[in-house]
Amino acid sequence: MNTTQLECFLSVSNFLNFSRAAEQLGLTQPAVSHQINTLEDELGVKLFYRTSKRVRLTQEGHLFSQYAREILSLSRASKARLKESQETSVTPFGIGCRSFLELRLLAPALQELREEFPLLLPVLRLVPFDSLENLLEDGDVQVMFTFQESAPKRAAYRELTEREVVCVCGEDHPLAAHSRLTLSQLRETEGRFAAYPPHSAPPSLLAVQAQIITGRSADQLYFSDGLETLYTLVETGFAWAVTAGLPQVPMPGIRSIPLAGTPPLSYGLAYPPGEPGPVLRRFLARMEARFSPRS
Repeated sequence: MNTTQLECFLSVSNFLNFSRAAEQLGLTQPAVSHQINTLEDELGVKLFYRTSKRVRLTQEGHLFSQYAREILSLSRASKARLKESQETSVTPFGIGCRSFLELRLLAPALQELREEFPLLLPVLRLVPFDSLENLLEDGDVQVMFTFQESAPKRAAYRELTEREVVCVCGEDHPLAAHSRLTLSQLRETEGRFAAYPPHSAPPSLLAVQAQIITGRSADQLYFSDGLETLYTLVETGFAWAVTAGLPQVPMPGIRSIPLAGTPPLSYGLAYPPGEPGPVLRRFLARMEARFSPRS
């Protein structure tokens, strides 16, 4: 059933004349007859008694007329409402994050963007990496946080900072006494090790983690679902972990100790290739300022 069928039905039921209905609708009489025939076939009833001299509604036609008016009125109202919404709608801006830490980086930039773009509506997506990559390709998010080595291959990349690989532990953990650690020391460290979730870790970090996991017993390992669970276990002293520390995200009760012999990781933003639009361009600039050594 479509609106053309309904318009033809209501026009014929009003004039009780196919020719006059066709004239009002700007259609040919055969076209109007075709629309009525297909509507009757779909409903499985006859809507009009038709002879060579007269047209009148059947009982089913009278019954259907009230529904036809309601359906057509709702259709027109929805179109008008959507048109109005498009003319005054907000501008959605999708930002992909993989952890609560990345969400905590956004507030200053979003506050400034809200003042500059009053109709902006940030759409924050907290999902695993693979899903984020799909959302970026489909245009559901316009930008996503990522390590360079994990960035989608077809995306543009803007570096924000380089981050050291660090060991994180509670302030009362034996490792907390060190100012710098080696991989050999970590392999010999006892206690439960919380493994970084693989869907959000760059390959080089997973390689470091794999060397620590090798040879450890099952009761000394915890495979976390996300950074939220990992940091909670670390903060409460149930485990220690290896990760890439993010700047300007204080974690009370947690010590971050650099791991010697591991290259820094490039961390930044991935976005669709091509010239960024005004909102994305300003967001990139704000995030670069956020990570600037002077900030």
